[in-house]
Amino acid sequence: MKQLKVFTFLLSITTLFLFQGCGFYNFSGASTGPAESVQVNFFQNYADQTPGSTIEPGLDRDFTNALQDLITNLTSLNLTGSNGDLLYEGEIVEYRVSPMSATANQTAAQNRLTISVNVRFYNKTKEDSDFERRFSFFYDYPGTSLLQNVKTEAHEVIFERITQDIFNASLADW
Repeated sequence: MKQLKVFTFLLSITTLFLFQGCGFYNFSGASTGPAESVQVNFFQNYADQTPGSTIEPGLDRDFTNALQDLITNLTSLNLTGSNGDLLYEGEIVEYRVSPMSATANQTAAQNRLTISVNVRFYNKTKEDSDFERRFSFFYDYPGTSLLQNVKTEAHEVIFERITQDIFNASLADW
């Protein structure tokens, strides 16, 4: 019985060291290949140029930080300001609040905040994985609430989903 415990312990330690040092796979499912660095350029907010969209100050900074944080937390890549093996760039192209359903008094019973981001991804180590794509997600909230009252939560939910979708499209090797 004692030998089984020792064997199990040694096997666990060996497995831990094997996966910890591996640059090609991690437990997030990311496949970074030989890439060692990642560059996430500032995502400008051009949402005000889309009909029906509005401008939201600080959205560009917050989104850029959310994408940087997700990638650095889920991979062992080093964040760099230039010449990254992996490059993310793009712009926020939509920030829109739309009524989703109406009450009998013809007021909004529910509103939807939608944010869309255009992303260009370049992989210097595997160029056939480059892409340009639009990612979008929404947050529904009661029509009786002001956007100002739910904005922080809405942005967190939307950013989490969009950044995860970008990560999956660029690095997940499922």
